Amino acid sequence: MGNPEFARYHLEKMLSAGFNVVAVISAPDKPGGRGMKIQSTPVTTYAKEKNIPCLQPTNLKNTEFQKELKSYNADIQVVIAFRMLPQSVWNMPPLGTINLHASLLPQYRGAAPINWAIINGEKKSGVTTFRLKHEIDTGGILLQKECPIEPNETSGSLHDKLMMLGADTMIETLEKISNDSIEETPQIELDNLKGAPKLYAQNTAINWDTTGEQIEHFVRGLQPYPVAHTQLDGKKLQIYRASFSPQDHNHPSGIFFTDQKKYLAVSVPNGYIHLLEIKLQGKRKMMITDFLNGFNAKGLEPV
Repeated sequence: MGNPEFARYHLEKMLSAGFNVVAVISAPDKPGGRGMKIQSTPVTTYAKEKNIPCLQPTNLKNTEFQKELKSYNADIQVVIAFRMLPQSVWNMPPLGTINLHASLLPQYRGAAPINWAIINGEKKSGVTTFRLKHEIDTGGILLQKECPIEPNETSGSLHDKLMMLGADTMIETLEKISNDSIEETPQIELDNLKGAPKLYAQNTAINWDTTGEQIEHFVRGLQPYPVAHTQLDGKKLQIYRASFSPQDHNHPSGIFFTDQKKYLAVSVPNGYIHLLEIKLQGKRKMMITDFLNGFNAKGLEPV
């Protein structure tokens, strides 16, 4: 059960490892892209290429869907980047349902663990396989593997590293389950748990009153998607790449500075954030020097 490329890669590796995937469940096709053409998820597309039966229910509690799902007599269900399941679904197979989460649980439970690990300046991340239960991302841990977060890591690069690590971890988990050689460890409820809530417009806007280090992490944690943003001349400005230069100054936070040729920087409490690659509303994404060539810097105002 899965939707995005992250899940598709796991499906591919499970098939390569010799597991008999009797069916795939993914989201219904829907319009997307500039032309709003009907699009399938990467998991659906791959399953059809491999002639694997693919169920695309709109309602997971639907009686007919659950009847068809049960007809496949699966020993176990694997969930990767899908959606919450009703108990009647995750409790269906004799070996239960297992999930893979892109964090070192119990830390970063939620929809965006890869992004928030970088936003919060973590030095390591990882993947966890666990059994599903009622509360999201809280089931007993089966296997856990760590992965370092490099100094210039983006959510995109960490995504790819965890995708490969996750596939290996899921295969090892399934092999151990089939051999009855795995132990389930309850998650410990720590006092300093960090969550990974869904990303949307409000919590991806830059707060220029935070430190330059925090903002630099914030930009990398949201790159390549959904991208950190602010306002410039009343328009949305997306920031794809930026660097922090520590420096003492007396300027308020959030003031734009430029020489109109080489740089565009924003003041923060402990220095300046230099914008390197941006996209202004109504314009294409471009490097800062290209942007400044066609921009009237006289209109710069504090944000």
